[in-house]
Amino acid sequence: MELSPSGKRLAFITVADEDRTLVLLDVESRAQIGGASVGRAKVRDLDWIGEDRVLVTTSSSEALPEIGLIETEWFAAQIYNPAENKIYQVFEGTRGVLPYLFDNITVLDVDGTPQVFVRGYARANPERMDLFRIEPETGRGRLHEVMGRQVTDYVLDATGQSVAQSEYDRASKVWKLMVRQGGSFKEIWRTTAPLDRPYLVGLGMQGDSVIVGARRPDMSQPGREDAEYFDVNFATGAWRPVRFEFRPEAMMFHPVTRRFIGAARSTDNGRQIVLTDPNAGNLWARVQQAFTGKAPDLVNWSNDLQKAVVYTASASDPGTYYVLNFANGSAARIGSAYDLRPEQVAAVRSVEYPAADGLKIHGYLTLPPGVENPRGLPLVVMPHGGPEAHDTMTFDFQAQAVASRGYAVLQPNFRGSTGYGDAFREAGYGEWGRKMQTDLSDGVRYLSEQGIVDPKRVCIVGGSYGGYAALAGVTLDPGVYRCAVSWAGVTDLRRMLRDEARDTGYNDNPALRYWSRFMGADGFGDNSLDDRSPAFLAARADAPILLLHGRDDHVVPIVQSRVMADALRKAGKPYEFIEMNGEDHWLSRSDTREQVLTEMLRFLQTHNPPN
Repeated sequence: MELSPSGKRLAFITVADEDRTLVLLDVESRAQIGGASVGRAKVRDLDWIGEDRVLVTTSSSEALPEIGLIETEWFAAQIYNPAENKIYQVFEGTRGVLPYLFDNITVLDVDGTPQVFVRGYARANPERMDLFRIEPETGRGRLHEVMGRQVTDYVLDATGQSVAQSEYDRASKVWKLMVRQGGSFKEIWRTTAPLDRPYLVGLGMQGDSVIVGARRPDMSQPGREDAEYFDVNFATGAWRPVRFEFRPEAMMFHPVTRRFIGAARSTDNGRQIVLTDPNAGNLWARVQQAFTGKAPDLVNWSNDLQKAVVYTASASDPGTYYVLNFANGSAARIGSAYDLRPEQVAAVRSVEYPAADGLKIHGYLTLPPGVENPRGLPLVVMPHGGPEAHDTMTFDFQAQAVASRGYAVLQPNFRGSTGYGDAFREAGYGEWGRKMQTDLSDGVRYLSEQGIVDPKRVCIVGGSYGGYAALAGVTLDPGVYRCAVSWAGVTDLRRMLRDEARDTGYNDNPALRYWSRFMGADGFGDNSLDDRSPAFLAARADAPILLLHGRDDHVVPIVQSRVMADALRKAGKPYEFIEMNGEDHWLSRSDTREQVLTEMLRFLQTHNPPN
């Protein structure tokens, strides 16, 4: 959902039987002022180009063998002009340039004229990934700035000129920070980064610096956690830590100047936002006051900051969108994420328990609707994916669906999760199938000791890394779970690393090094990974297993579930395997999201009845 620059118009996507439609509304009258079918494409983002056009970013699973690129999720964009009721493909009519996006799109208002910028690939220059300016009227791309493939990030100023770039050399593992000085770029800092590569975030507060995400142990201060973000001055090259009273998860920028104005993070009480711009800060304080107890989050706001789209979602709110007008103090409800009555929403509470080694594990417990004093409930453990991610106290449609059937749902933020500081995240390094796994069953034991759940009626479900954890739960951590459900789960760790090397064409690349560190492996040749791979441990599975996987998954390829299914079949273990056509790693399609929920609930109720 996207508000236009003036705040007078609203764009959003509706879905009916997987057919997606772009709808444009006049905010004041609620009258529809435009609309177009997007078909069955997976819509990833919306951007207004001025007041008169909307850019729709979509993705699809394709291969480009003519340039040696494997099948993966490719992004493209279309520009909708409601006045003409026409849609133009970005890069349409641009000779020799592939019709795909090779970076995020940036839309700027340059002297009152909206301009669109994105990197593209021209067949005539395979060594480059140039920056193009897209004509909003036709979608045609014009070369704006030459950029080599080694340019990993760039930051544009309000005029559309790049003022900072970063370069990374894959062979030497050297990352460089380059800034524009005069008519050319000058290197002002470099570091060797085989892992945790720095990245550019955006313009600094005054427009004369760049915000960089980086690890700088040389700038550590005694008694303080290391800063994650820094303000780097263009002229002097000086680094200044950007600190808040909390560790930010995202940085925020002004919609017009593109300059840094604040930061945000998720808490048990909703989204915490701190804004350094006084005007913006006062406006956000009014939002918090108007939505006390509803955990408001800022979706986007108008160029003058006088109108905003706010999304509320909490343990009791399945997700609601509002348009706020600060000038007259109005707040209009414009839609819900889910069509549920308040009494249908299950309560969520924060829990904390000790792991076997004493480490405190924080998580969330969702109770069946209407249950206030839980005793002896059946339990479903639902570890998140990532694993470098974390769950929050908000409405989770999967946890809510399971709780609606009479189960308690535990979502533990096991070691290795984000949101709890560097030390907690790093405590997960090397702990795949080890302490990251027992952190989950330690939660089961804690809730059992409290009398909240019945330890004999516990299952585990999850997707991606959570799918791995579900399968590891019934192969590596026996005697805890009555069944396991995995969607898009990793089952063969060594194969995952080997395929990563094959697909990138490099046996030593940042992704391979990242996963090797998290898994505690010495690359894809490390045979010890087999001892923590569920596909090699199928004979030890002590509970029925349901596998679900999308055939278009390019993050965890479907072969991971296929080898698990084959191993379970050969071991004579009970399992079911469902392959989903047209689905990717993120369950992007509503019909397959519903299919996963339906099959998961059926399996849980069969093997771990709630009554």
